Amino acid sequence: MTSLTPRPPYTEDELKTLYPENLQLQLVQILLRHGERSPVSVRFQNAGLPAFWPYCSAVRQLKSAVLDRHTGQFSTFEWKRRLEAFGPNDEPILAQGPAGELDGVCEMGMLTDRGRETTFDLGSRLRNLYVDQLHFLPPVLLNADNLYLRATPIPRALDSVQETFTGLYPAHTRAPKFPAPAILTRAQGDETLFPNDSNCRRFAALSRAFAQRTADRWNETEEMAYLNKLYGKWMPEDTPRVAVDGRPRLSGIMDTINSTLAHGPETRLPKEFYDPKGREIIEKIGVEEWFAGYKESQEYRALGIGSLLGDIVSRMVGSAERSTADGEYEVARQLESGPVKEGKGATPIRFGLSGCHDTTLAAILASLGSYESGKWPPYTSHIAIEMFRKADPTRPKPTSPYQQGAATIPPAEASSTQTSKPGWFGSLFSSSAKPGNPPPGIGRKRTEELSTKEKAKLEEYYVRIRYNDEVVTVPGCKTPGNHLEGDESFCTLAAFKSIVDKFVPRNWKQQCRTNIRGPAFPEKPEPAGY
Repeated sequence: MTSLTPRPPYTEDELKTLYPENLQLQLVQILLRHGERSPVSVRFQNAGLPAFWPYCSAVRQLKSAVLDRHTGQFSTFEWKRRLEAFGPNDEPILAQGPAGELDGVCEMGMLTDRGRETTFDLGSRLRNLYVDQLHFLPPVLLNADNLYLRATPIPRALDSVQETFTGLYPAHTRAPKFPAPAILTRAQGDETLFPNDSNCRRFAALSRAFAQRTADRWNETEEMAYLNKLYGKWMPEDTPRVAVDGRPRLSGIMDTINSTLAHGPETRLPKEFYDPKGREIIEKIGVEEWFAGYKESQEYRALGIGSLLGDIVSRMVGSAERSTADGEYEVARQLESGPVKEGKGATPIRFGLSGCHDTTLAAILASLGSYESGKWPPYTSHIAIEMFRKADPTRPKPTSPYQQGAATIPPAEASSTQTSKPGWFGSLFSSSAKPGNPPPGIGRKRTEELSTKEKAKLEEYYVRIRYNDEVVTVPGCKTPGNHLEGDESFCTLAAFKSIVDKFVPRNWKQQCRTNIRGPAFPEKPEPAGY
């Protein structure tokens, strides 16, 4: 519910089960919730909780790119940020921490020092698995050409991606002239890396309807009466009652509890806020309010998370097709206007990091029918979506560790086994896409629309999902023929794509603008994961 306690690294026996010899890992996409942060709003000052927290040392050492008009060159301007606030009579005052701190003061919802530590540690754990144990990624990175990095427009998500990348590849494991990696972001109105109710009116209407249903179910219950006994005396005078739709909302109370638990004693609430039974109740109600819609409504899934899952599947299909649709289109240093010349090829994407939020992870799991824990995703949680190719039994085993990672491409097709550099797979990839035009491929084509030849491109590929290093299974993948023989957690790529296709919007922006006042709840059950 608050900070994640990571499980120990996989043992050798666990690795043999999780990564069987008859499958070769080809593409890994990691979606990570940002690390610990300050609350998104000021709450419970009447309970002694400071409005401003002194846990953000990064603001003491900020750097910005500045242009010198005399030289025409950019340089780095170093500065520190101090936070200003309203005083009693609207005059400006300096925000300060509980002990009078003026520097290192966090903004609302800002990644804290603790959040930086846990996201760096996540990167270290990913390195241990994918570099040290599996030899899937190289120990030294020459460039980031085979990495897909993305973050939402919210700063804590970008900061968390940067910290995780630094844990995965610390400075001493990058080449001396390591070129700056590209990190993809979107304008707020185009963002689908989290459920974007601010820019999708129909999804906002659905969210409100499901939230109201939760309020109607819980506001008059014994559980809510229990919460009122715990927190009621600290509620504002104008809204003295704790409620799902109160002010602050029940989910806002949970946010402040979680944020305080993740940090030091200087920013703690009175002890009744941490009552175990109260926390269990507030989490159960919060999960229902925010995430029940994904389990019950195909439209909710489509508008909330369908576009993102469509992107994720498209990159897997692009990797299977050997095309730039695997993410290389977005991060390539240069896009060719025609076919790749012999020996020049594109660099296939092998690993992705996307910085997102709790609402992203829970939406993905719930939409795939794999969110049964009822627990809110802790800070620095992550989902690993791994794509495998069935191994060729006639191919000799690689002699060097990193070649094992590179062995996902049949030898007749691969031009070399060099570490990640342009032309790694020679003319294997076709880079015919231009900026402004999506790369060619079948990733966004509905399964029922695929030709026999196109369906054949998905054969012998499998998808497996791990949430916080624990395997989760998609219900629809349990059907005979939809998974690797003997292991239902390895879904065939074709089956996984077919399940996701059902709620990938064809035109997200258009669907966000239509049927605003239509019924919010489906007429009959629309269970997730099939």
